[in-house]
Amino acid sequence: MAAFHPPWFEPKAPTAADCVVPRLIDRFANEKPDEVFLLFETGETWTWAETRRKSLETAAALQARGVKPGDVVAAWAPNSAALVRAWFGANYAGAALAPINTSFRGRLLEHALAKTGARLLIIHPELAGRLEGLSLGEVERLILTAPTNVAPPVACVVELHEALIGDPAQAAPVDVQPWDTPVIIFTSGTTGPSKAVVTSYVQEWTTARVTYGYMTGEDRMLVNLPMFHVGGISGIMAGLAVGGSIALFEAFDTRRFWDQVRETGSTTCSGLIGALTAFLSKEPPRADDGDNPLRICTLSPVSEDTMRIAERFGFDYTSGFNMTEVSSPLVTEVNEKTLSSCGRPRTGVECRIVDENDRELPDGEVGELIVRTDQPWQLFKGYLGDPEATAQAWRNGWFHTGDLLRRDAEGRFFFVDRKKDAIRRRGENISSVEIEIEVGAHPAVREVAAYGVDLDGGEQEVMVCVAPKAGAVIDPRELAEFLIPRMAHFMVPRFIRVEPELPKTPTNKIQKVELRNEGVTAQTWDREAAGLRLRRERLST
Repeated sequence: MAAFHPPWFEPKAPTAADCVVPRLIDRFANEKPDEVFLLFETGETWTWAETRRKSLETAAALQARGVKPGDVVAAWAPNSAALVRAWFGANYAGAALAPINTSFRGRLLEHALAKTGARLLIIHPELAGRLEGLSLGEVERLILTAPTNVAPPVACVVELHEALIGDPAQAAPVDVQPWDTPVIIFTSGTTGPSKAVVTSYVQEWTTARVTYGYMTGEDRMLVNLPMFHVGGISGIMAGLAVGGSIALFEAFDTRRFWDQVRETGSTTCSGLIGALTAFLSKEPPRADDGDNPLRICTLSPVSEDTMRIAERFGFDYTSGFNMTEVSSPLVTEVNEKTLSSCGRPRTGVECRIVDENDRELPDGEVGELIVRTDQPWQLFKGYLGDPEATAQAWRNGWFHTGDLLRRDAEGRFFFVDRKKDAIRRRGENISSVEIEIEVGAHPAVREVAAYGVDLDGGEQEVMVCVAPKAGAVIDPRELAEFLIPRMAHFMVPRFIRVEPELPKTPTNKIQKVELRNEGVTAQTWDREAAGLRLRRERLST
C-alpha cells in the first residue's frame, strides 16, 4: 500500500547544513542577522545574530570547563533563555544536552543524573535544594541559571550564572555531523522508569520537518511544551530548520493560550496533545475567538473536540503519531475527518501491526506498531546506559513502539492503547482509551484515567480515576449508571476514584503508573460492593 507523502516533507538524507543546529544558526545569522528568532516569556528577544553570539559564549564557557565533543551536559531548568543557551552552546561545543524533567525528585532524579553520565549540570537555583542527600552520579560541577543567595547543598564546585558566558572568540570550532547527538531526551515515564533516548540531528530535523513541516520562514511558533520533551525540542527545531521564529513559554496555560497566540503573533504552535485539546474546547466562548493569527497546528488525537476547536478558532490542523524514539512515522492529511486516525505511514517509513511473535496481523486486528525507515539515523540510536532495553526494542530489525494500534482497509492507522495500559479482565482485552472516551463524555468529568488493578488470584478489574469540572460534583454511582448503556458490561469500571486533579507529567500526560501503584484506595467507590453488579446479557436462541 502506497505511503502518504506530506506535501511539506522531502524524504531525503539531510546534509549537515540542513540539520545540524550550529550550521543552521550560522546560516540565518548571516542571512538575516537582525530578525528576531527567539521571543521569551519574560519579554527578552534574541535576533539570529544574538543567538549565534550567545551560543558561542556558552560553548566557550563549557569548553573552558572541560566539555569535549561527544560529552553530555545535563540541564535541569524550565523553558527559558538559560536553557536555550545551554542547548545551543553544548551543540556548538560538539556535546549533547540532556534536559531533565523539572518535576523529578529523589530516586527519579538520581536515576536521570546517573543515566546521563554528565560531569556538568546546569541548574535553576530553585531546584538545587532537591539535590540534598542525593547521589549526583558523575556530576562534578554545577552552574546556576540565575542569581541566588542560597548555597546549593552539594559537595561539588558551584558557579553562578555568569559562568555560562565566555569569550565567543575563544570557542573552538567543532565539526558536527548529522549522525551526532544534539539532545538526549528522557521518555515521559508514564508506564515505568524514564529511559534516556539518544537522538541524532537527522532524527530531530526529520521529526520537525514532518510534524511541523508546514512552517515557513515567515511563521512564528508558540512553543509551550517543555524542552525536556520531544515536542518542545522539535518545535524549536522546526524554527531552526526554516529560519522561522519561536515564542517560548514555560508551560501550557489554558486560560492564557489564545492571549499568548495573539500577543506574540504566533501562526502555529508546538502541538495540542492529549488533554490540552479537551481543556481548550471546554473554555467558555468569546466574541473574539476567531480573531487570532493561528493558521495551522498539529493536534492529537483527531476527535470531535479537535474539529470543533479548529472551526471555532478558524485554523487548519494535522495529526499523526510520534514518540521520543521515532520521527513522526504516521501523519494525516490536513483537516483529517476520520475520528481517532493517526494517518498513514509517511514516505520513507514502513509500519506494521504485529502479534507478540512479530507476525503481521490483518487489517482490523489490534497489535503492536513496529517501525523502520529507509534513511539512516531517522530513529533513535538507543537508550543510554540500557543495552538490554535497546535490544528488546530493536527486535528483528524493527523498532517496537510498545503501542497497540490497528489499521483499516484504506491504510489508516488508529491508536488503541499503550501496551502496558491495556486491561485484561476475565479473558477480555480492554482498551483503556475506549473507556476514557466514554467516561469523558459525562458532563461533570473534566479528565479521566482508566487502568487495570490486580486482585487476588491474578485477575484484573477496571478502575477509573476522575476529576470534576469546576463547580461540578461527580457521584460515582450516577457515573456508573451513565456508562452502563454506553459500553460492554465487562468495560464498565468496577472501581471509581474521584480526585480534584490527576497526577500528570509536565507535558500533561496522566501518570497512570502512579495511580496503578496506589491501587484501590480507602476512598474508592466499589460498584459491586454497592450492589451494582453487571452480567452478560443472555440472548434467546
